[in-house]
Amino acid sequence: MATIFDRLQCGDLLLPSRIVMAPLTRMRSRQPGNIPWELNAEYYGQRASAGLIVSEATQISQQGQGYPGTPGIHSDEQVKGWKLVTERVHSDGGRIFLQLWHVGRISHRSHQPHGGLPVAPSAVKPSGGGYSADWKEVEFETPRALETEEISGIVADYKRGAENAKKAGFDGVELHGANGYLLDQFLQDGTNKRTDRYGGSIENRARLLLEATDAAIEVWGKGRVGVRLSPYGTFNDMSDSDPVALFSYVIKELSSRGIAYVHLIEPRATKAGELDENIDAPDAAEIFRSAFKGVIISAGGYTPETAKEAVAAGKVDAVAFGRHFIANPDLPERIRRGAELNHYDRSTFYGGAEKGYTDYSYLSL
Repeated sequence: MATIFDRLQCGDLLLPSRIVMAPLTRMRSRQPGNIPWELNAEYYGQRASAGLIVSEATQISQQGQGYPGTPGIHSDEQVKGWKLVTERVHSDGGRIFLQLWHVGRISHRSHQPHGGLPVAPSAVKPSGGGYSADWKEVEFETPRALETEEISGIVADYKRGAENAKKAGFDGVELHGANGYLLDQFLQDGTNKRTDRYGGSIENRARLLLEATDAAIEVWGKGRVGVRLSPYGTFNDMSDSDPVALFSYVIKELSSRGIAYVHLIEPRATKAGELDENIDAPDAAEIFRSAFKGVIISAGGYTPETAKEAVAAGKVDAVAFGRHFIANPDLPERIRRGAELNHYDRSTFYGGAEKGYTDYSYLSL
């Protein structure tokens, strides 16, 4: 029976524990240019005791940006900035994957090249709103549907992002196929109304995610690529008519490629990390476990106790913590000792500087 502190062979990496730091958007990149800097290096270095760190979502192109202050991986300056982060994490004994991201329709023209509309599989407007480049609240716009001939350029952006991640010194990459961003928008039929080879059937809707995954494998090899998915997820106004059939197909295809891991967000975390205890959600890890032959990382509202139980039961191989890692840079040691956890301050999650980012306390020795 495995424990959360056991080592785990995850693709080409041997992780020292099964406690993963989840990707956490914090909107603290240096402006202009969306460039990681010394403050980000300190933040990630503080959390290097995680079995694996998955970086915050990082846009593969300017078109892929949807929020102010989020980092990119498409310029030389961004690569240099991320190198500060990877060098700090490695010097502190850690391992870190870069999460590759394109937000698709969850953007605003102020983030887009030449002020154009955000792009998506189809011209379906999401409900709600986000933030413009100058941090003002804005309503989402009706996106522009990508032309078929444009999609190969999106795949090329994922490949270039993977190449730049290698230049920046990362240990691998994770493709963000969850939470209602571009790859997820292509997967789910609530947002994909296309009639070309990227729409209609499950096989067609999964094509972009799998092409992007294959592009990353070309760069890194299968043992240093992971994919994040959110079956049944409703965040960013998402829906699908048959999620079991869709995600069973996708996960089996990823399994056949032999990638390092699949990272599943549990449906109970309906708002991308905000646990809703009033819903009776499906158990994604349980439903899809048999479809993937490699490592399953599960995320979504775990406590140290429930994480230990899930690993011990063999339901998952590792657990990703988000908010607990924000407030507890030494989270693995706190779990090991059964120590009290620091409480996170939600008001400091996005934007700002040191407060709520690098100033959380450690356990005394």
